[in-house]
Amino acid sequence: MAIFILGLVIFFGAHVFSAVRSRDPEKDLKKKFGYGPYMGAYTFVSIVGFYMICVGFDATRGMGLVYSPPSWGRHINFALMPPALILLVASQLPTGRIKKWAKHPMLVAVKLWAFGHFFATGQLNAFLLFTAFLTFAIFDRIMLKRRGDNGPAPDTPTVIWADAVSVVAGVALYVAIAWYLHPILFSNGRPVI
Repeated sequence: MAIFILGLVIFFGAHVFSAVRSRDPEKDLKKKFGYGPYMGAYTFVSIVGFYMICVGFDATRGMGLVYSPPSWGRHINFALMPPALILLVASQLPTGRIKKWAKHPMLVAVKLWAFGHFFATGQLNAFLLFTAFLTFAIFDRIMLKRRGDNGPAPDTPTVIWADAVSVVAGVALYVAIAWYLHPILFSNGRPVI
């Protein structure tokens, strides 16, 4: 459990620091160190934390239930995952209507992913993982709003192809995860559907 918790602290510590750091040009560490070195250090710390989360999550399997999920909970999760993955893809593309509507599509995707998984599993390690991601996504959205970052400006031109790619790639990603990757990585080889 210690590696898992330490991984969460390292991963989200880096992300919280990034969310609260000063954007004042005189004090901003990103400006002081330069974009490359700052992002290199941030990425390195995040990868170390994420690796520890993965190792710790696997080591804490079977540590008990926080609650018993409802029998219909998996269906809620299955319903929330396609839009979450569509939004995740949209966050990495030029501005389309999806990105403009969601404002910060990656944060919305993380919220949907975490919230949906609360219905699917009540395992202690999963509960801690999803709580950490959901809490951070809410916190980061609040910090973005305080900085006046409300996503793409209303007059930002949209490209339709970005929405089409988001939907097609998001659904393809959902199928790949639900039928192939999730059973291998998270369900001990058992199909999730």
